Amino acid sequence: MDYRLQASDLECLIQAIRNKGYLLYGPTLIDGAITYGEIHSVSNLPQGWTDDQQAGQYRVMRRGDKAYFGYAVGPHSWKKYLQLPRRPVWKVAKQNQAIEIIEVQETVPKQAFLGVRSCELHAIAIQDRILSQGDYRNESYRQRRAQLFTVALNCTSAADTCFCTSMNTGPEVTLPSDLTMTEMIEGREHFFVISGGSEAGTKIMEKLPLRPISEGERKLAKERVERLAEEMRRGPRHFDSSDLKELLYRNLDSSNWEKVADRCLSCANCTMACPTCFCSTVEDTTDLSGEHAERWERWDSCFTADLSHISGGSVRADTRSRYRQWMTHKLASWHDQFDSSGCVGCGRCITWCPVGIDLTEEVRTIRALDQKQVRNQEKP
Repeated sequence: MDYRLQASDLECLIQAIRNKGYLLYGPTLIDGAITYGEIHSVSNLPQGWTDDQQAGQYRVMRRGDKAYFGYAVGPHSWKKYLQLPRRPVWKVAKQNQAIEIIEVQETVPKQAFLGVRSCELHAIAIQDRILSQGDYRNESYRQRRAQLFTVALNCTSAADTCFCTSMNTGPEVTLPSDLTMTEMIEGREHFFVISGGSEAGTKIMEKLPLRPISEGERKLAKERVERLAEEMRRGPRHFDSSDLKELLYRNLDSSNWEKVADRCLSCANCTMACPTCFCSTVEDTTDLSGEHAERWERWDSCFTADLSHISGGSVRADTRSRYRQWMTHKLASWHDQFDSSGCVGCGRCITWCPVGIDLTEEVRTIRALDQKQVRNQEKP
């Protein structure tokens, strides 16, 4: 059932989650960006702030109201709390001419995420398939994911770089979450429509000063989300994703890859900001005495030359091949590996690209070139 939580009682939700022993993370304004950090109270949230995003551009600015979640997505995703950017794997110690390998045992905290958008729930689900299923499981990820509590948020506004409707991942929350909310501001009324999606979520709701939502309020909240979805479908970044795998496989030798490479810096910003990219590498270090060594896992990117380096050199030695690998893996071969696209339409790769390369624009360009080639072949 849906209930109404007054915005003035949002602090009750925050403290109810923290009192259950969770480390609570959510949006906060840090260094001129709305990004994720630890939330101790409602004062940590970016109330009254929003973000303006374009290709290669990001800035925060004041809203005309006091919305707590009136922004799109920032430079960091929830990935940094589940697949850690850098972590120790094992240590080696030399004692009396013997070598002892010590596995690092992590102390994994209970974590809760506040304000998870639908696209980000889809991103977490994608990483679940990659890192916690199959033959190559990441135990650090699995332990952190197993204890996760999520408070999802239906979107009623979006950034210009968002294209979740193209990937069928939003703006409405469609995947399970412990709690799901919609923030509503109507004149002087400021409240949340809230519902539970798990036993843990229901227990949290029992601690809150809730009242039943009216049918009119429920309908209005649903209309807000549906209106945004329709606006995005009519927007300039919406595109048909139904045949992307076949389209990209047909165009592995497209002339457009060279044009993108002329602009791309191979800086890896897109993969670092992406909520689903999972590439990592390991680093071994020793101290000066030679008595101790450590192995660390850290994020890596398909845009770095070392990631595909084997004996004899790099498999993808130039920017053209790296950008093609990233885009075709994300939108095409990901389907073959994991039965879904690797893109959730959050738009981070567009916003945080220093030269403003737009994935949706590249898809449309390749489609236009493909259609032109088909027409030329059909000519007598």
